[in-house]
Amino acid sequence: MAGKKTIKAGIIGSGFAAKFHFDAIQRVFSCDVEVVGIYSKTPLNSRSFAEERDLKSFSSLPDLIQASDIIHLCTPPVTHESIAIEVMKLDKDIIIEKPLTGYFGEGNEGFSGDDFSKETGLKKALESISRILDAEKQSKGRVMYAENWIYAPAIQKEREILEKAGGQIHWIQAQQSHSGSHSQDYGKWHLSGGGSLMGKGCHPLAGALYLKAVEGKALNGKPIRPKSVSCRTHAITRQENFKNKGHLRDSYTDVEDYAFTHIVFEDGSVADIVASELLHGGVKNYLEVHANDHRTICNLTPNNAMQTYNPDDENFKDIYVVEKTGTKQGWSNISPDEAWFNGYQHEMEAFYRSSAFGEAIESDSNLAANVIATIYSAYVSAEKKGIEVEIQSF
Repeated sequence: MAGKKTIKAGIIGSGFAAKFHFDAIQRVFSCDVEVVGIYSKTPLNSRSFAEERDLKSFSSLPDLIQASDIIHLCTPPVTHESIAIEVMKLDKDIIIEKPLTGYFGEGNEGFSGDDFSKETGLKKALESISRILDAEKQSKGRVMYAENWIYAPAIQKEREILEKAGGQIHWIQAQQSHSGSHSQDYGKWHLSGGGSLMGKGCHPLAGALYLKAVEGKALNGKPIRPKSVSCRTHAITRQENFKNKGHLRDSYTDVEDYAFTHIVFEDGSVADIVASELLHGGVKNYLEVHANDHRTICNLTPNNAMQTYNPDDENFKDIYVVEKTGTKQGWSNISPDEAWFNGYQHEMEAFYRSSAFGEAIESDSNLAANVIATIYSAYVSAEKKGIEVEIQSF
């Protein structure tokens, strides 16, 4: 369409997240997006990613940032703060893949996620959050938190229900679980900043915090914040008696593979979040709202929009069924458009509309900050066998 604004985008990273970011960009329609190129710390991966998509592979991160209007940060969380601040100083917008930041041991030799003080982790994570937020305040650019759950159609429909019907949420149940992360960096605290609570729990947690904020704004004009958290974490696949039959990833070095988190909000309502690496048969992404005037079940994955029976696994060898399914044989909740249900294209459209026209975004740095503050307060609780811990909210 003539007259559309053109925005130049750069992608940092060459893994799973970079791929679905690139794919989602292709569905942005409010402006023309020119992907100027990619940068990865691994030149071979960068070149391969670029060649497959007819992009330029940059050898310098500053050069990519300088050539772009907006940056997609698709790298492990340990890199997020430094790159985000570098981008902010140049007044560029940045889309940061979740989670926002964390504590990674500060490069200390012998650091292990099993035995460091979680109080220290919380303190350092809060300091990292503050540095990112301060950089954003001093910049013309904005932090856009790439939490696709916020833009998933089911979650956005629940937002509409809360805003129009004025319901009061009493209890949220939510979960993300599957058989293990795509990233080989995941499972090492010094790179990922935590285990299942950080890598999986950040999604449903963001959904719960977001909907409580929506509720508060609809009822009283101000978001309802998380107040305290209790948590238990476990490392089931690292136990000596764990028997690996090849269906669950068990290569984690110093992180948990199961977490249960109970959050109390300032209005007395609660949310229960489960995150684990112990699930067979694909990904379980759901959020359930129990309100005073309705109940909503948001099934991101799996859902029954399409169900297929396949008697022979080989029959579907070239057909994508659903993320992380162990087999394509038998009945499958096959997803006709998994990216749509998960909100990837919707979040990118929202971010580019914001960058092009200044529109407000639902998934911003404030939400990202509250997710990390809650997660690291939860780790303090887990270290103390589930004691309730106050949350410093933003």
